Amino acid sequence: MLPLAERLRPKTLKEYIGQKHLVGEGAVLRQMIESGNLSSFILWGPPGVGKTTLARIIAHELQRPFYTLSAVTSGVKEVRDVIDKAKRTATINSGLFASQVDQRSPILFIDEIHRFSKSQQDSLLGAVEEGVVTLVGATTENPSFEVITPLLSRCQVYVLKSLEKEDLLELMQRALTEDEQMKRQGIEVRETEALLRYSGGDARKLLNILELVSHSGARVIDNETVTKQLQQNPVAYDKDGEMHYDIISAFIKSIRGSDPQAAIYWLARMIEGGEDPKFIARRLVISASEDIGLANPNAMLLANTCFDIVNKVGWPEARIPLAETTVYLATCKKDNSAYLAIDAALAKVRETGNLPVPLHLRNAPTSLMKELGYADGYKYPHDFPGHWVAQQYLPDELTGTVFWKKD
Repeated sequence: MLPLAERLRPKTLKEYIGQKHLVGEGAVLRQMIESGNLSSFILWGPPGVGKTTLARIIAHELQRPFYTLSAVTSGVKEVRDVIDKAKRTATINSGLFASQVDQRSPILFIDEIHRFSKSQQDSLLGAVEEGVVTLVGATTENPSFEVITPLLSRCQVYVLKSLEKEDLLELMQRALTEDEQMKRQGIEVRETEALLRYSGGDARKLLNILELVSHSGARVIDNETVTKQLQQNPVAYDKDGEMHYDIISAFIKSIRGSDPQAAIYWLARMIEGGEDPKFIARRLVISASEDIGLANPNAMLLANTCFDIVNKVGWPEARIPLAETTVYLATCKKDNSAYLAIDAALAKVRETGNLPVPLHLRNAPTSLMKELGYADGYKYPHDFPGHWVAQQYLPDELTGTVFWKKD
Protein backbone atom coordinates (compact mmCIF):
# COMPACT_ATOMS: atom_id res chain seq x y z
CA MET A 1 0.00 0.00 0.00
CA LEU A 2 1.18 3.51 -0.76
CA PRO A 3 2.39 5.63 2.19
CA LEU A 4 -0.13 8.08 3.60
CA ALA A 5 1.83 11.06 2.25
CA GLU A 6 1.54 9.65 -1.27
CA ARG A 7 -2.12 8.72 -0.90
CA LEU A 8 -2.92 12.29 0.11
CA ARG A 9 -0.78 14.00 -2.51
CA PRO A 10 -3.00 16.75 -3.99
CA LYS A 11 -3.78 16.63 -7.69
CA THR A 12 -5.35 20.07 -8.14
CA LEU A 13 -4.73 23.58 -6.85
CA LYS A 14 -7.96 23.35 -4.90
CA GLU A 15 -6.51 20.47 -2.88
CA TYR A 16 -3.10 22.13 -2.45
CA ILE A 17 -2.39 23.38 1.08
CA GLY A 18 -0.10 26.32 1.87
CA GLN A 19 2.02 28.71 -0.22
CA LYS A 20 -0.80 31.21 -0.67
CA HIS A 21 1.78 33.87 -1.58
CA LEU A 22 2.47 31.84 -4.74
CA VAL A 23 -0.80 30.07 -5.59
CA GLY A 24 -3.48 32.11 -3.82
CA GLU A 25 -5.86 34.36 -5.71
CA GLY A 26 -3.87 36.85 -7.80
CA ALA A 27 -0.51 35.28 -6.85
CA VAL A 28 2.20 34.88 -9.46
CA LEU A 29 2.05 31.12 -10.09
CA ARG A 30 -1.73 31.08 -10.15
CA GLN A 31 -1.64 33.85 -12.76
CA MET A 32 0.80 31.79 -14.82
CA ILE A 33 -1.50 28.78 -14.65
CA GLU A 34 -4.63 30.77 -15.47
CA SER A 35 -2.96 32.52 -18.42
CA GLY A 36 -1.19 29.39 -19.65
CA ASN A 37 1.93 31.51 -20.16
CA LEU A 38 4.44 29.57 -18.12
CA SER A 39 8.11 30.55 -17.90
CA SER A 40 10.96 28.54 -16.41
CA PHE A 41 11.37 28.80 -12.66
CA ILE A 42 13.00 27.24 -9.61
CA LEU A 43 11.12 26.38 -6.43
CA TRP A 44 13.32 26.89 -3.38
CA GLY A 45 12.19 25.69 0.01
CA PRO A 46 12.63 23.09 2.75
CA PRO A 47 11.54 19.47 2.30
CA GLY A 48 7.89 18.56 2.55
CA VAL A 49 6.36 21.90 1.57
CA GLY A 50 4.97 20.87 -1.82
CA LYS A 51 7.63 21.61 -4.46
CA THR A 52 7.23 18.40 -6.46
CA THR A 53 3.48 18.36 -5.96
CA LEU A 54 3.14 21.92 -7.23
CA ALA A 55 5.13 21.13 -10.36
CA ARG A 56 2.88 18.14 -11.12
CA ILE A 57 -0.26 20.17 -10.51
CA ILE A 58 0.90 22.88 -12.90
CA ALA A 59 1.60 20.32 -15.62
CA HIS A 60 -1.81 18.73 -15.02
CA GLU A 61 -3.67 22.06 -15.02
CA LEU A 62 -1.98 23.14 -18.26
CA GLN A 63 -2.21 19.66 -19.83
CA ARG A 64 1.43 19.68 -20.77
CA PRO A 65 3.78 16.72 -21.23
CA PHE A 66 5.70 16.26 -17.98
CA TYR A 67 9.22 14.88 -17.81
CA THR A 68 11.06 14.44 -14.56
CA LEU A 69 14.69 13.88 -13.64
CA SER A 70 16.37 13.45 -10.29
CA ALA A 71 19.75 15.08 -9.92
CA VAL A 72 20.78 12.19 -7.68
CA THR A 73 20.47 9.55 -10.41
CA SER A 74 20.69 11.50 -13.69
CA GLY A 75 23.73 12.59 -15.66
CA VAL A 76 24.30 14.65 -18.80
CA LYS A 77 23.25 11.70 -20.98
CA GLU A 78 19.88 11.39 -19.23
CA VAL A 79 19.33 15.16 -19.56
CA ARG A 80 20.01 15.05 -23.28
CA ASP A 81 17.81 11.99 -23.74
CA VAL A 82 14.87 13.73 -22.09
CA ILE A 83 15.43 16.90 -24.13
CA ASP A 84 15.49 14.84 -27.35
CA LYS A 85 12.28 13.13 -26.30
CA ALA A 86 10.71 16.51 -25.55
CA LYS A 87 11.66 17.74 -29.00
CA ARG A 88 9.97 14.74 -30.62
CA THR A 89 6.77 15.04 -28.62
CA ALA A 90 6.47 18.83 -28.51
CA THR A 91 3.63 20.33 -30.54
CA ILE A 92 5.50 23.50 -31.33
CA ASN A 93 7.36 24.54 -34.47
CA SER A 94 9.90 27.22 -35.15
CA GLY A 95 7.39 29.50 -36.81
CA LEU A 96 5.35 30.22 -33.66
CA PHE A 97 5.75 33.28 -31.50
CA ALA A 98 7.67 32.95 -28.24
CA SER A 99 4.53 33.21 -26.13
CA GLN A 100 2.98 30.34 -28.05
CA VAL A 101 6.15 28.31 -27.61
CA ASP A 102 6.01 28.89 -23.86
CA GLN A 103 2.37 27.83 -23.74
CA ARG A 104 2.97 24.51 -25.47
CA SER A 105 6.46 23.38 -24.51
CA PRO A 106 6.74 20.31 -22.25
CA ILE A 107 7.68 20.77 -18.60
CA LEU A 108 10.99 19.31 -17.47
CA PHE A 109 10.98 18.94 -13.70
CA ILE A 110 14.35 18.43 -12.01
CA ASP A 111 14.25 17.47 -8.36
CA GLU A 112 17.24 18.50 -6.23
CA ILE A 113 18.62 20.61 -9.07
CA HIS A 114 21.28 21.92 -6.69
CA ARG A 115 22.98 18.53 -6.97
CA PHE A 116 23.49 18.92 -10.71
CA SER A 117 27.11 19.57 -11.68
CA LYS A 118 28.07 22.56 -13.82
CA SER A 119 28.24 20.38 -16.95
CA GLN A 120 24.80 18.94 -16.24
CA GLN A 121 23.36 22.41 -15.77
CA ASP A 122 25.14 23.63 -18.92
CA SER A 123 23.41 20.88 -20.89
CA LEU A 124 20.04 22.45 -20.06
CA LEU A 125 20.80 25.95 -21.30
CA GLY A 126 20.05 25.52 -24.99
CA ALA A 127 16.73 23.74 -24.48
CA VAL A 128 15.56 26.31 -21.94
CA GLU A 129 16.69 29.24 -24.06
CA GLU A 130 14.99 27.91 -27.20
CA GLY A 131 11.77 26.99 -25.42
CA VAL A 132 12.14 23.27 -26.17
CA VAL A 133 11.24 22.69 -22.51
CA THR A 134 9.98 24.81 -19.66
CA LEU A 135 12.29 24.07 -16.77
CA VAL A 136 10.88 23.70 -13.27
CA GLY A 137 13.58 22.99 -10.71
CA ALA A 138 13.20 22.13 -7.05
CA THR A 139 15.89 22.73 -4.46
CA THR A 140 16.32 22.85 -0.71
CA GLU A 141 19.52 24.88 -1.15
CA ASN A 142 20.05 28.53 -1.99
CA PRO A 143 20.05 28.68 -5.82
CA SER A 144 22.43 31.64 -5.70
CA PHE A 145 25.13 29.27 -4.47
CA GLU A 146 24.21 26.07 -6.28
CA VAL A 147 22.82 27.02 -9.72
CA ILE A 148 25.08 28.43 -12.43
CA THR A 149 24.51 32.07 -13.34
CA PRO A 150 23.48 31.49 -17.00
CA LEU A 151 20.75 29.05 -15.93
CA LEU A 152 19.68 31.21 -13.00
CA SER A 153 19.28 34.19 -15.32
CA ARG A 154 16.79 32.19 -17.42
CA CYS A 155 14.63 31.24 -14.43
CA GLN A 156 12.60 33.02 -11.81
CA VAL A 157 13.15 31.82 -8.25
CA TYR A 158 10.10 31.35 -6.02
CA VAL A 159 10.55 30.71 -2.32
CA LEU A 160 8.28 28.18 -0.61
CA LYS A 161 7.83 28.47 3.13
CA SER A 162 7.48 25.88 5.86
CA LEU A 163 3.81 25.16 6.40
CA GLU A 164 2.04 27.21 9.04
CA LYS A 165 0.27 25.65 12.01
CA GLU A 166 -3.11 26.17 10.35
CA ASP A 167 -1.88 24.45 7.18
CA LEU A 168 -0.65 21.44 9.12
CA LEU A 169 -3.88 21.15 11.09
CA GLU A 170 -5.87 21.30 7.87
CA LEU A 171 -3.69 18.56 6.39
CA MET A 172 -4.08 16.43 9.52
CA GLN A 173 -7.86 16.80 9.39
CA ARG A 174 -7.87 15.80 5.74
CA ALA A 175 -5.85 12.68 6.54
CA LEU A 176 -8.25 11.66 9.30
CA THR A 177 -11.44 12.30 7.35
CA GLU A 178 -10.58 11.58 3.71
CA ASP A 179 -8.09 8.72 3.77
CA GLU A 180 -9.99 5.43 3.84
CA GLN A 181 -7.44 3.55 5.90
CA MET A 182 -7.18 6.27 8.54
CA LYS A 183 -10.96 6.55 8.72
CA ARG A 184 -11.31 2.80 9.34
CA GLN A 185 -8.93 3.03 12.28
CA GLY A 186 -11.08 5.68 13.97
CA ILE A 187 -8.15 7.71 15.29
CA GLU A 188 -8.88 10.57 17.68
CA VAL A 189 -6.44 13.47 18.02
CA ARG A 190 -6.61 15.07 21.47
CA GLU A 191 -3.35 17.05 21.50
CA THR A 192 -1.33 18.44 18.60
CA GLU A 193 1.63 20.27 20.19
CA ALA A 194 4.13 17.40 19.80
CA LEU A 195 2.76 16.49 16.38
CA LEU A 196 3.28 20.03 15.10
CA ARG A 197 6.63 20.46 16.83
CA TYR A 198 8.15 17.29 15.43
CA SER A 199 6.81 17.91 11.92
CA GLY A 200 8.52 21.31 11.83
CA GLY A 201 6.41 22.74 9.00
CA ASP A 202 6.99 19.65 6.84
CA ALA A 203 3.78 18.13 5.45
CA ARG A 204 5.41 14.81 4.60
CA LYS A 205 6.87 14.53 8.07
CA LEU A 206 3.49 15.24 9.66
CA LEU A 207 1.81 12.49 7.65
CA ASN A 208 4.67 10.08 8.33
CA ILE A 209 4.26 10.65 12.07
CA LEU A 210 0.50 10.14 11.86
CA GLU A 211 1.03 6.91 9.98
CA LEU A 212 3.71 5.73 12.40
CA VAL A 213 1.46 6.31 15.41
CA SER A 214 -1.50 4.62 13.73
CA HIS A 215 0.61 1.56 12.90
CA SER A 216 1.58 1.29 16.57
CA GLY A 217 -2.04 0.46 17.35
CA ALA A 218 -2.76 3.72 19.17
CA ARG A 219 -6.23 5.08 18.57
CA VAL A 220 -5.77 8.25 20.60
CA ILE A 221 -3.04 10.70 19.58
CA ASP A 222 -1.70 13.02 22.23
CA ASN A 223 1.68 14.58 23.01
CA GLU A 224 2.88 11.61 25.05
CA THR A 225 1.97 9.07 22.35
CA VAL A 226 3.77 11.02 19.62
CA THR A 227 6.90 11.60 21.72
CA LYS A 228 7.08 7.96 22.78
CA GLN A 229 6.75 6.63 19.25
CA LEU A 230 9.37 8.97 17.82
CA GLN A 231 11.84 8.14 20.55
CA GLN A 232 11.38 4.45 19.79
CA ASN A 233 11.71 5.07 16.05
CA PRO A 234 14.42 7.74 15.67
CA VAL A 235 14.59 7.35 11.88
CA ALA A 236 10.85 7.46 11.35
CA TYR A 237 10.97 11.06 10.31
CA ASP A 238 13.38 13.16 8.27
CA LYS A 239 15.74 15.20 10.42
CA ASP A 240 17.05 17.19 7.45
CA GLY A 241 13.89 19.24 7.18
CA GLU A 242 15.32 22.67 7.95
CA MET A 243 16.91 24.92 5.39
CA HIS A 244 20.43 24.40 6.58
CA TYR A 245 21.70 27.54 4.90
CA ASP A 246 19.57 29.57 7.31
CA ILE A 247 20.95 27.69 10.30
CA ILE A 248 24.55 27.75 9.11
CA SER A 249 24.20 31.49 8.44
CA ALA A 250 23.11 32.08 12.04
CA PHE A 251 25.94 29.82 13.21
CA ILE A 252 28.67 31.67 11.31
CA LYS A 253 27.30 35.10 12.21
CA SER A 254 27.27 34.13 15.89
CA ILE A 255 30.95 33.17 15.64
CA ARG A 256 31.71 36.40 13.78
CA GLY A 257 29.85 38.31 16.48
CA SER A 258 31.92 36.63 19.23
CA ASP A 259 28.88 35.03 20.89
CA PRO A 260 29.86 31.48 21.93
CA GLN A 261 26.46 30.84 23.56
CA ALA A 262 24.55 31.43 20.33
CA ALA A 263 27.18 29.64 18.24
CA ILE A 264 26.91 26.50 20.38
CA TYR A 265 23.11 26.65 20.20
CA TRP A 266 23.09 26.79 16.39
CA LEU A 267 25.67 24.00 16.32
CA ALA A 268 23.34 21.90 18.46
CA ARG A 269 20.46 22.65 16.08
CA MET A 270 22.50 21.33 13.16
CA ILE A 271 23.65 18.25 15.04
CA GLU A 272 20.12 17.42 16.18
CA GLY A 273 18.82 18.06 12.67
CA GLY A 274 21.20 15.46 11.21
CA GLU A 275 23.44 17.89 9.33
CA ASP A 276 26.53 16.45 7.64
CA PRO A 277 29.41 17.03 10.13
CA LYS A 278 31.82 17.64 7.25
CA PHE A 279 29.61 20.51 6.04
CA ILE A 280 29.84 22.15 9.47
CA ALA A 281 33.60 21.57 9.67
CA ARG A 282 34.15 23.10 6.22
CA ARG A 283 32.30 26.23 7.29
CA LEU A 284 34.44 26.46 10.43
CA VAL A 285 37.56 26.45 8.25
CA ILE A 286 36.08 29.24 6.15
CA SER A 287 35.12 31.22 9.26
CA ALA A 288 38.62 30.86 10.68
CA SER A 289 40.17 32.32 7.54
CA GLU A 290 37.51 34.94 6.82
CA ASP A 291 36.60 36.26 10.27
CA ILE A 292 39.57 35.52 12.55
CA GLY A 293 42.23 35.71 9.89
CA LEU A 294 45.46 37.44 10.80
CA ALA A 295 44.26 38.22 14.33
CA ASN A 296 45.03 34.58 15.16
CA PRO A 297 46.46 32.44 12.33
CA ASN A 298 46.33 29.41 14.64
CA ALA A 299 42.55 29.47 14.30
CA MET A 300 42.82 28.15 10.74
CA LEU A 301 45.15 25.37 11.88
CA LEU A 302 42.71 24.33 14.61
CA ALA A 303 39.73 24.46 12.23
CA ASN A 304 41.59 22.36 9.67
CA THR A 305 42.53 19.84 12.36
CA CYS A 306 38.88 19.73 13.39
CA PHE A 307 37.92 18.96 9.78
CA ASP A 308 40.40 16.06 9.69
CA ILE A 309 39.11 14.65 12.99
CA VAL A 310 35.49 14.89 11.90
CA ASN A 311 36.34 12.97 8.72
CA LYS A 312 37.92 10.24 10.82
CA VAL A 313 35.40 9.80 13.63
CA GLY A 314 31.97 10.94 12.36
CA TRP A 315 28.91 11.20 14.59
CA PRO A 316 28.40 11.19 17.52
CA GLU A 317 31.98 11.87 18.63
CA ALA A 318 32.43 14.60 16.00
CA ARG A 319 30.22 16.87 18.12
CA ILE A 320 33.12 17.33 20.59
CA PRO A 321 35.83 18.74 18.26
CA LEU A 322 33.13 20.76 16.50
CA ALA A 323 32.08 22.27 19.82
CA GLU A 324 35.69 22.99 20.86
CA THR A 325 36.45 24.69 17.57
CA THR A 326 33.19 26.63 17.63
CA VAL A 327 33.87 28.07 21.08
CA TYR A 328 37.50 28.81 20.22
CA LEU A 329 36.61 30.71 17.05
CA ALA A 330 33.78 32.60 18.73
CA THR A 331 36.12 33.81 21.50
CA CYS A 332 39.03 34.73 19.19
CA LYS A 333 39.85 38.29 18.22
CA LYS A 334 38.57 39.05 14.74
CA ASP A 335 40.33 40.39 11.63
CA ASN A 336 38.93 40.25 8.10
CA SER A 337 41.62 42.36 6.45
CA ALA A 338 42.96 39.50 4.30
CA TYR A 339 39.41 38.67 3.18
CA LEU A 340 38.77 42.30 2.21
CA ALA A 341 42.17 42.55 0.53
CA ILE A 342 41.68 39.61 -1.82
CA ASP A 343 38.17 40.75 -2.75
CA ALA A 344 39.48 44.25 -3.50
CA ALA A 345 42.31 42.81 -5.59
CA LEU A 346 39.91 40.54 -7.50
CA ALA A 347 37.65 43.52 -8.25
CA LYS A 348 40.64 45.47 -9.55
CA VAL A 349 41.75 42.55 -11.74
CA ARG A 350 38.29 42.34 -13.28
CA GLU A 351 38.32 46.07 -13.85
CA THR A 352 41.81 46.41 -15.34
CA GLY A 353 42.30 43.05 -17.05
CA ASN A 354 45.68 41.43 -17.68
CA LEU A 355 48.12 44.23 -16.91
CA PRO A 356 51.71 43.42 -17.91
CA VAL A 357 54.22 42.28 -15.33
CA PRO A 358 56.97 44.91 -14.87
CA LEU A 359 60.08 43.88 -16.79
CA HIS A 360 62.36 43.84 -13.75
CA LEU A 361 60.11 41.23 -12.07
CA ARG A 362 60.20 38.80 -14.98
CA ASN A 363 62.60 35.87 -15.16
CA ALA A 364 65.15 35.88 -17.96
CA PRO A 365 66.15 32.26 -18.69
CA THR A 366 67.19 33.00 -22.31
CA SER A 367 69.54 35.53 -23.87
CA LEU A 368 66.69 37.00 -25.93
CA MET A 369 64.75 37.75 -22.77
CA LYS A 370 67.79 39.46 -21.28
CA GLU A 371 68.16 41.57 -24.42
CA LEU A 372 64.51 42.58 -24.11
CA GLY A 373 65.13 43.84 -20.56
CA TYR A 374 63.63 40.98 -18.59
CA ALA A 375 64.93 40.99 -14.97
CA ASP A 376 66.93 44.14 -15.66
CA GLY A 377 67.18 46.27 -12.53
CA TYR A 378 65.68 43.74 -10.12
CA LYS A 379 66.95 44.21 -6.56
CA TYR A 380 67.37 41.07 -4.46
CA PRO A 381 66.00 42.02 -1.00
CA HIS A 382 68.38 39.72 0.90
CA ASP A 383 71.33 41.75 -0.39
CA PHE A 384 70.12 44.78 1.59
CA PRO A 385 70.03 45.62 5.31
CA GLY A 386 66.99 44.17 7.01
CA HIS A 387 66.34 42.03 3.90
CA TRP A 388 64.23 44.80 2.40
CA VAL A 389 64.64 47.40 -0.33
CA ALA A 390 62.22 49.88 -1.88
CA GLN A 391 61.12 48.51 -5.22
CA GLN A 392 58.02 48.50 -7.48
CA TYR A 393 56.11 45.24 -7.48
CA LEU A 394 52.69 46.25 -8.84
CA PRO A 395 52.03 46.92 -12.53
CA ASP A 396 52.75 50.52 -13.56
CA GLU A 397 49.04 51.36 -13.78
CA LEU A 398 48.44 50.28 -10.17
CA THR A 399 51.44 51.83 -8.45
CA GLY A 400 50.46 53.03 -5.00
CA THR A 401 47.21 51.01 -4.88
CA VAL A 402 46.40 49.68 -1.40
CA PHE A 403 44.51 46.38 -1.12
CA TRP A 404 45.43 45.17 2.36
CA LYS A 405 44.88 47.61 5.20
CA LYS A 406 46.22 46.73 8.62
CA ASP A 407 43.69 47.22 11.42
